[in-house]
Amino acid sequence: MEFQVKFDINEKVYLRNPESSEVGKLMVKKAIDLIYLLGFEQFTFKKLAAEINSTEATIYRYFENKHRLLLYILNWYWCYMEFLVTFKLENVLDKKEKLKNIVHLLTHELSESASQFDYNKKFLNQIVITESSKVYLVKEVAEINKNEVFKPYKDLCSKIAEVITQYNSSYKYPRSLSTTLIETSHHQQYFSVNLPRLTDISSKNNAEYTSQFIEELLFKVLG
Repeated sequence: MEFQVKFDINEKVYLRNPESSEVGKLMVKKAIDLIYLLGFEQFTFKKLAAEINSTEATIYRYFENKHRLLLYILNWYWCYMEFLVTFKLENVLDKKEKLKNIVHLLTHELSESASQFDYNKKFLNQIVITESSKVYLVKEVAEINKNEVFKPYKDLCSKIAEVITQYNSSYKYPRSLSTTLIETSHHQQYFSVNLPRLTDISSKNNAEYTSQFIEELLFKVLG
C-alpha cells in the first residue's frame, strides 16, 4: 500500500521548511538514512552535508541543530502514524479488532513506498524505536514543550485513547495506557533484538513476539 502524503510540521521545529525546496527534502531523506546507519550520537551535519553534496551552512539554514532535525523527523512519523491509524480503522466496526489493528501498526515495520524520493519507512521505524526518547527525555523538555512541538505524538496518543474508551468506557486511564502501549512496543522491539534476556522472546520473530505481548497486556488490563 502506498500513500503520497504531506504533513504540516510545527514551524517552531525548523528555521526554514525543508518541504519548501528540493535540497530541503533531500536533506531530511538522507538524514533518516544516516541516523539509521550511524546512530544519532555519531550523526553530524558535516556528514549530512557530504551526503547531499552541500555545506553545513546550508543545513543550518533549515535546522538550528541536529536535535531539531530529529524532532522534525519524529513529528513527521507521528503524523504519519495517526494518518495510518485513521485509515486502517475507517471501515472496522468491531471494537476489539480496532485495538488489534493499532497493536499491529505499533509493532510491525511500515510498508515501503515505491517512490525513490520517499522516506525509507524501515529506517524511520527503527529510528523511532532507538532514538525517539532523546527528543523529550531532556532537561529542557518543559521549555521545548511550550511551542507545542510534541503535538503530533500527543494527537496519536489521543487517537488511541479514543479507541480504548470505545472498547471499555469505564477504564480510567486511556491516555496513560495509550502512551504505555507505544513506549512498551518500542522497548520490547529493541530489547528482543539487542538485549533478549530482558524479554521472554523464544523465537527470532521479534515483531510477532512484541505484538502478542502487547495484545495480551492490553486486553488483560481492559478486561
